[in-house]
Amino acid sequence: MSKTPTSIYLAASAVAPRRSLARLWVIIPLLVFFGIAALLLVRLGAGDPSLVHSALIGKPAPQFALEPLDGLSTSGPPGLSSADLQSGHVTIVNVFASWCLECREEQGELMALANDRTLQREGVKLVGMVYKDDPKNALAYLAANGNPFAQVGTDRSGRTGIDFGVYGVPETYVIKGDGTIAYKLVGGISDASRPALMVAIAKAERP
Repeated sequence: MSKTPTSIYLAASAVAPRRSLARLWVIIPLLVFFGIAALLLVRLGAGDPSLVHSALIGKPAPQFALEPLDGLSTSGPPGLSSADLQSGHVTIVNVFASWCLECREEQGELMALANDRTLQREGVKLVGMVYKDDPKNALAYLAANGNPFAQVGTDRSGRTGIDFGVYGVPETYVIKGDGTIAYKLVGGISDASRPALMVAIAKAERP
């Protein structure tokens, strides 16, 4: 009766771990891929991506004082500060920049808000925050597209935007008369997002 050489068993035992390791190198990337795919599917099915939750909703707006946009004439005081958001009336704060394409697309909606007679009678004010933009470019942008804002402040460093939790421009915030953040819209104002914004403004007007 023949015996299998011990060297063959040793060789086989050495090959087995290598095969297991090779399988792991194939399986791990697949698991990572499917994990990311599942996360994206959950995010896509979570509803309107513009309705991003903000930890600041229901809390006072951050303290800030922004310089005015030089050369821009506004109906309200120059610049923009947290004190301006405590006027007793609802304030809509729109964060924008001249380099932002979506900002240009929503400009007509902002002009419509500024000219809304009902909002005017209720004392609702629309103000702008220039985000990480060259003041000259921002001024030229408003001159070319119209200025819907009663006040404009320049946030060149983006520090105030960070304090507000800005994800990217455009974003719009509804602020109650006492300076409390009531609503946040990520992305441009559009036919799809306008109804929710108007509801938020109406709710913010209530005591």
